[in-house]
Amino acid sequence: MLTSITPLGEQGRGNKWGTTATWLVLGHLIGGAALGLVLIGAEALISLLDLRPDAATATTILAATVVCCAAYDVSGRRLPGRRQVDERWLNSYRGWVYGSGFGVQLGFGFVTVVNTALFVAVCVAGALLGGRDALTVGAFYGATRGIVVCINGRLRSTSSLRRMHRRLDRLERPVRWAAALAAGAVAVGAVVA
Repeated sequence: MLTSITPLGEQGRGNKWGTTATWLVLGHLIGGAALGLVLIGAEALISLLDLRPDAATATTILAATVVCCAAYDVSGRRLPGRRQVDERWLNSYRGWVYGSGFGVQLGFGFVTVVNTALFVAVCVAGALLGGRDALTVGAFYGATRGIVVCINGRLRSTSSLRRMHRRLDRLERPVRWAAALAAGAVAVGAVVA
């Protein structure tokens, strides 16, 4: 999805990249907030079933989840699932429609391909936290995933798009490792604290 909404592509479709990108980010935020509401529901169910762990156990559960997800990510395996947004929307609707529609789906996470197992850790964190914290976790996930479209803002030619693809391909493994190490460090720090 990242390379479908570029200034070059939007110009070719007769849309303004800034408008479409803004709606895409807003859609991600809304989708992430919807994810947060689902996580609030999960926390309510956990409480209703009287399965809510104490703070120390919850921290250990989350830390173990983060470490397992980080290890899965750096192993090179991918989460199952292939569903992406419907690219036919690009030629059927206005930019703000597909921008917001794609954003909501991608920000929610469960209805499209998720590229990192750390999404599972995000969901576990939200379900363990509940309330406003779960809503914040979901909205932050969605917004962070959506803001990535901003790297497309300077793409004005097919050659710059190809260069960006090559850079992203080169950075995939180092970024996976960096995210895994950062998440693992936070998990270990939380358990120690």
